[in-house]
Parts: sequence; structure tokens; C-alpha cells
Amino acid sequence: MRTVLFAAVAAAVAVTASAAPKKPPATPKPAAPGPSDWRTPDPNDVLVIDTNKGRILVEMVPEVAPQHVTRMRELAHENFFDGLRFFRVIDDFMAQTGDPQNNGQGGSSKPNVPQEFIFRRGADSPFVMADDQTVAEVGFIKSLPVTSQSMAMAPLTADQKVRAWPLYCPGVAGMARDSDPNSANSQFFLMRARFPSLETKYTAWGRVIAGQDVVRAIKTGEPVEAPQDRMERVRVLADLPEAERPKVRVIDPKGPWFKAEIAHEKTAKGAGFSACDVEIPVEVK
Repeated sequence: MRTVLFAAVAAAVAVTASAAPKKPPATPKPAAPGPSDWRTPDPNDVLVIDTNKGRILVEMVPEVAPQHVTRMRELAHENFFDGLRFFRVIDDFMAQTGDPQNNGQGGSSKPNVPQEFIFRRGADSPFVMADDQTVAEVGFIKSLPVTSQSMAMAPLTADQKVRAWPLYCPGVAGMARDSDPNSANSQFFLMRARFPSLETKYTAWGRVIAGQDVVRAIKTGEPVEAPQDRMERVRVLADLPEAERPKVRVIDPKGPWFKAEIAHEKTAKGAGFSACDVEIPVEVK
């Protein structure tokens, strides 16, 4: 009797196993990028942050937050950020700076910037899709990961556009504020980890394209104990003398290498795939 029971159980297990859906074959890691896979960012949209720990390059994305990018350019042109410290740095969260008082209470003399938590994405947006989730679309605008409503909804809206917002992945640059949504001024933060709860609540205006290891190396604390790490000099790439200007190129999300990399990550992560999983190679010479 026991032998018959075991045989029946074994047969049932065999049927269940054969009926189980098979995991799709892994998509191979793409080969090295070719010449057509790279793009050169606009030097007016790259912030060069030289810190006592090393250099950080942030690509600003005016397509997403034009007023905040304008503010960051203005303050960099005026050398406002030079010497300011990273006064609040939380390990699995972010590194905050940009306050002349170095304590989270100050700002520039300029008026506050209205919030740009959400932007309108149209057919002309330089959006490259990474994941079609039917009701939502996840992708990239330049180096910045973005999610939006499906463009299928665009014909139903007055401006033929849909709501979109950046994802707070590691390296994303956001604007600090107080309880007033329109209170951003000069303080900003660089993400050290993924933090989705910030999305649609804080304006994201760019992303670190080189120097994320520097961001991770900044001394932590809330507040950070002395001596605090600091920004020694902050400039727009276009303002650097030609002899000092690094040559920067970034993987183009429209290129074949990037599409292959997304396919690889999607099959590797399965249902857990996130745009934050996609690394964006950069070359700095």
C-alpha cells in the first residue's frame, strides 16, 4: 500500500513539474559598445563637482526640470557652491549639500523655485522605453530613469501629453525643500541608493554619470560630524577652459547596445526588473 502511494505521489509531482511554465532563456550580456552606441552630452548640461573626495559629473536634464536646471547653472556660474559642505549624509539614502549655512537652514538670495515633481511627456520627448507595463511606460530621458502614463492616453488629453516623473535611483540628483512644495532654492542631494518614496514629491533635475563611487565615499552623519566633506569647486562643463575640460561620452539609450543591455537585465531580474538595475556606461578622458 505504501509503495503504491509513493508511486502516485511521484507521478503527480512529475505531471506538475512538466506543466510548470519554463523560465525564458537568459539573454546574453551584450558585447562592448560600438561607436554608434555613444552620445556626447551638452557641456552646458553637465555639472562638474570637484570635492575633497574626488570629482562628480552630473548630467542635468532640462527636459524634465527646466527651472531647476536653470537655477543650478546660475549658482554654478556665480561660484555659489564652492566650499559648501555635505552636512547631512545618510548611508542608504542620499548626500545633501548646497546650503551656505551648512546646516539645512539656508539658501541663496534668489527666489525659491516652483516645484517640478511631474512633467508632461509628449510624442516629441526624447524618451526611450525600457519596459512597457501597459498602463505605464518606464524608460530613460538621456541618463535619467523616468516613468509615465502610457502614451495611448495622450489623444485623450488637452495637450496630447501624459504625466511623467523621474525615478529616484542611485545617482539621481534631487532638490531639497521644506514642507512647502515650492520652497526649493539652492540645497540639493545626490542619491546613494534607490528611494521610490521621493518620487513625485521632490524635483529630480539630473543624474550622476561619473563619480558615484565618490558620492558613496562621502562621510555620513545626520548631521555629519566635523570635519565634513565639501565641494571645493562647482562649475558647468562648458565654462571650463578647453585645456582643462574632460572629454565625456555616455551610452545613448537609443543605441543597440543599450537596448540589448535592457533585454539582458529584464530576463535576469524577471518580474523584479527596475530601470534602476540598468547601468549606463560613461567614458571620461
